[in-house]
Amino acid sequence: MRFPVFSSFLPQIAGRLPHLPVSVAVAASLNLAAWPALRELDWQGIKGRRFCIHVRDLGLKAYISVGPEGFAAQVNESADVTFSAAAEDYARLALRLEDPDTLFFNRRLLIEGNTDLGLRVKNMLDAVELEQVAKAMPMGLGRWLLQVRQHLLDSA
Repeated sequence: MRFPVFSSFLPQIAGRLPHLPVSVAVAASLNLAAWPALRELDWQGIKGRRFCIHVRDLGLKAYISVGPEGFAAQVNESADVTFSAAAEDYARLALRLEDPDTLFFNRRLLIEGNTDLGLRVKNMLDAVELEQVAKAMPMGLGRWLLQVRQHLLDSA
C-alpha cells in the first residue's frame, strides 16, 4: 500500500511548518480519536513526560505530553522520548496493519531518548484493541476507520 501524496509535494510544505501548530493538531486529533479508549490505561509514571512524534518523510515533529485530561501540545521542543517513523508506517500502525515490533526490529520505527519509557508506551498502546478504540470514537469515525482497514486488508 503506497500513499502517493506523501512522496509528492507534501514533504516540502510540511517540513517548513512550525512545531507548535503541528503539536496542537496532533494532540487534538489524539484526544478526539483515541483518548476516550485510552483514558482508562495506567498512565502513572507517564503523565507529564514529554514525547516527540517525528514523521521522518514529511519532516514533521509534534511535541506532546499526557495529562489527566488527555494529550497536550508542548510549547518547547524537548522530549523524554522520540518516536520516528514514516507517515505510511504510522498509518499502518494506527490501522493495525503492521506489528510495531516488526517495524521496531526492522528499524522503521525508531525509539530514541528514554527507550524504556518509549517501549512502555508502545507496549501499552499495542495492548489496546483497534475495535475498542474505534468503538469509543465520535461521529462515526470508528466505523469509517474499520472500513478503511478492511478495504486495505481486502486489497492486499
